[in-house]
Amino acid sequence: MNLRLALTAASASLALAGCAQEPPRRPPVSPAAKVVGEARSCIPIAQISSTRIRDDWTIDFMGGGKKVWRNTLPHRCPGLKSEDAFTYETSLTQLCSTDIIYVLRRIGGSLERGPGCGLGKFVPVEVEKK
Repeated sequence: MNLRLALTAASASLALAGCAQEPPRRPPVSPAAKVVGEARSCIPIAQISSTRIRDDWTIDFMGGGKKVWRNTLPHRCPGLKSEDAFTYETSLTQLCSTDIIYVLRRIGGSLERGPGCGLGKFVPVEVEKK
C-alpha cells in the first residue's frame, strides 16, 4: 500500500467516525420518584389536573390528591423542557401511549405547534420530596 492510499483510507475512517454520534443521554429525572403500581397504556383525561415537564424525556401527569403518573418518552422531545408547554389531540376520553404530543413554541405573541413526540407508558409514582 503506498503512502497516498494509506492517508486517504485514514482520512475516510476519521470522517466516518464523526458521523457515528451517540444518541443524547437521559439526565437523571429530578425529583426522583418511587413506582407504586403497574404501568398503564392509557389514563383518563378527566383525571389529569395538571402536568409538570421534568426534562425533554419526562412528563408528570398530576391527578386528584397525590396521584401522579410519570410518562417517560421513548425518544427525546427537543424543546419540551425549555418551552415548558405541549398540546395533544385525541378523539378519545383518555390519553394513551400511542398518542403524539406537540411542543408549543412561543413565537412573538402567539403559540405555534412544534415537534411531535410519542408518549410512553404511564407509570403511577410517588414523587420524592426535596
